[in-house]
Amino acid sequence: MARPVVGIITNHHLINETYCVQAGGAMVNEAVAEVSEAVPMLIPADPRLVTVNELLDLCDGFLLPGGRPNVHPEEYGEEATEAHGTFDRCRDALVLPLVRACIERGQPIFGVCRGFQEINVAMGGSLYPEIRDLPGRMNHRMPPDGTLEEKFALRHTVTFTEGGPFHQLMGSREVLTNTLHGQGIKKPGNRIVVDGLAPDGTPEAIYVEGAPGFTMSVQWHPEWQAGIDPVSRPLFQAFGEAAREWSLAKSLPGRRSA
Repeated sequence: MARPVVGIITNHHLINETYCVQAGGAMVNEAVAEVSEAVPMLIPADPRLVTVNELLDLCDGFLLPGGRPNVHPEEYGEEATEAHGTFDRCRDALVLPLVRACIERGQPIFGVCRGFQEINVAMGGSLYPEIRDLPGRMNHRMPPDGTLEEKFALRHTVTFTEGGPFHQLMGSREVLTNTLHGQGIKKPGNRIVVDGLAPDGTPEAIYVEGAPGFTMSVQWHPEWQAGIDPVSRPLFQAFGEAAREWSLAKSLPGRRSA
């Protein structure tokens, strides 16, 4: 049986400060290929190059990875400040309508870090520009120095809702995760269910209530050691299974039309 195709949204980068590229992280590609057992297809984050409808037809599911630029606060009705960091309006313009289309159709979508935030914003939610500036919150940002192992090390617990989807998937209400983000959910969007929290109350796991397809998304980075990590592996496996089910259903008469 052919593997399902997972579209992975890329990020804009400059090589040597001059050459523009759209790039995706190797860890994400490997997690999709090896753990989700899907074909990782890199998607340029620019609506001038691809349309939402084209992507919906081409792919069986979508992974929205992290990225240094943040969702522009105008997307949730706020003005940009220095604390909001840098932006990628092209990614905003492509991904936010893609999220809404996937949720409506039941097409699998998996948000990680920025992708987690994009799903919340797409559904009408808002973000804090800097979690560490809030009273009682910890610093969730990536350590500025050290090896990859040190930067992606497990740093705090996430506690899931009793009996919720994440609890059922993990088989435990409390897990250990890494943390490499500056922003976080301020107001959950319409139908966004916060299903997991860090010890300081920061939302770390969400899903979309009533969505007919896979929408489980996380604020941490499960692509790190996804093949062996007991928290990451079930997430990528469940996402891959949802993409396979979508791929199979596409062949049925009258199903999965945009």
